Parts: sequence; structure tokens; C-alpha cells
Amino acid sequence: MSAEASGPAAAEAPSLEVAKPSGLEPGSVAYGLKPLTTNSKYVKLNVGGSLHYTTLRTLTGQESRLKAMFSGRAEVLTDAGGWVLIDRSGRHFGTILNYLRDGSVPLPESTRELGELLGEARYYLVQGLIEDCQLALQQKRENVSPLCLIPTVTSPREEQQLLASTSKPVVKLLHNRSNNKYSYTSTSDDNLLKNIELFDKLALRFHGRLLFLKDVLGDEICCWSFYGQGRKIAEVCCTSIVYATEKKQTKVEFPEARIFEETLNILIYETPRGPDPALLEATGGAAGGGGAGRGEDEENREHRVRRIHVRRHITHDERPHGQQIVFKD
Repeated sequence: MSAEASGPAAAEAPSLEVAKPSGLEPGSVAYGLKPLTTNSKYVKLNVGGSLHYTTLRTLTGQESRLKAMFSGRAEVLTDAGGWVLIDRSGRHFGTILNYLRDGSVPLPESTRELGELLGEARYYLVQGLIEDCQLALQQKRENVSPLCLIPTVTSPREEQQLLASTSKPVVKLLHNRSNNKYSYTSTSDDNLLKNIELFDKLALRFHGRLLFLKDVLGDEICCWSFYGQGRKIAEVCCTSIVYATEKKQTKVEFPEARIFEETLNILIYETPRGPDPALLEATGGAAGGGGAGRGEDEENREHRVRRIHVRRHITHDERPHGQQIVFKD
């Protein structure tokens, strides 16, 4: 809507005609409109180029800067067309008017727009809208997930402190390529990177429920550890020694399914009251059985660490003809 287009509209609606009676001081009444009733006191507003029609009843219904302007307590500026000029951005002024009309408005979803609306509400001194915007911003700050921070373990003592200081289950990845005494197989480097990438993906997905640690100083080349309630629950070692024809080689595996399974298993230790026996039985963490039959063997089984190691392959060519490949655990 433009100022030029307001001429015909003003001609069709006599209640919008500006006529300043004699004897009135500037600012004593809202620029001298001649209303017939209270609800017909129309006002034309130009807020930073954004044009608005409203009534004196809307503008003066609540305590605000606008009430001070249009109840005679502050001077207002008008142009030749009778538009009241307000030197502010008009982007959120419609929302301000709607709040003055209804007492509530839908707030923007964007944090940036919500902050802009809060600034305008503060300028116009609309206290109710100020409080609504502040509450919405506070809720957004509380609902935003924190940054995914992954501590890097630098010593066994630091690892113990981290495990003791958290109530969350813990997933730790130890990767240290320099621990190898032999050469790597052709796929080892790719598999090592895949383990690291999987760790990052799991951290992004579960960082609100699990604590993720990285260890780059340990004795293994690539090993996953899973902790619940301060103790180790499971371990997945991803390295093996391959006996080739003339030399040994180190092979790094990528047991993705097993790692993901152990990550899901560790979630049963998320609550402080301890793991549910039914969940332990379903995930293989403890043997089933009634509570009356719990014995020492069953209790020890619950505290046993599940260790999954990649098998070591013997593939030397000196084996007798027809001999099968032998696996050493």
C-alpha cells in the first residue's frame, strides 16, 4: 500500500478526514480527527514506509508508548496527507498492533525474528509482548541441543576421572596407528577411517544420551570400549595379525554391525537404577532366569566384560596340501 493510493480511500471514508479544530494545541489530541464514536476514531500510520490503519481505541487500550503519543501526552508528526509518521522499521509493527488489539499474537519461529520483535516491543513499551518474547527466547535456548563435545583422553587417570564424573553410559574409541609393529594390509587404512567416521556419526546421534571419548595414546590400534555405571561392559577390538607368506601384517577390520549393536546395548545403562534384567536377557548381557534362582555364577556373568576380537588368520603357503585355514583367537 502506498501513500498515493490513500487519497481515494480517504475520500470514500469521511471518518478518515483530517480536520484540525481551532484552539487545539499540537499533540493535545491525536492530530484533530473528527470521530463520530469511540470505535470510529481512525488513525493513519506511516511506520518506516509501512502504512497501517487502526483506531485510537487500539492505540490507547494498553499502557505503551503509542498510548502516550495518541492520548495527548506526546507530540506526533503528520505529513501533508494526514499520515502520522513514526521513524521505526515497519516490519513487525503489524504484530505490535495485533497484540494491542487481541492481547496475544503468534510469535515468530526464527530466533532472529523473535529478537527483532522483542526490540520493537521494548521500543513501544508493550510489556506483555516483551514478556512473551523473552519467555519464548528462553525456551528456545533451553531446547537447543548443546554442542557435541568429545573429550580426548590423555592419560589413564584422566579416563578414570571422566568415567567417574558422568552418569551417562560411555563409548570410547581408541585409535593409534603408530602402535603397529608390522606393515598394514591394503584395506586397513580405509577401515581405520571407517571406524573413526562411525564414531563421529554415533556421537552426533547419541551425544545427548551417551558420553563419547577418544583415546589416541592407548596400546591398541583400533578398539571400542563400552561402559555402564562406571564399569566396562563390552569391548570390540578391530585389529588382527595376518600371517602372510614371508611376513606378518596388521589388519584393521570394520565390524560395523557389532559396534552399532553394542552401542544400543549400552543404552540400557542410561537410567541410574541399573539395567533391566529383561533387557539384559534380550541383548545377551545376562542369562535369563527367575529372581529366586540368582546365584553367584549369574551375578558374575552380569559383571563379565564381553570382549569381541577379530580372529587372527594363518594363511602361510607352507601348510600341507588340503589343510584348511586355522583361526587363532
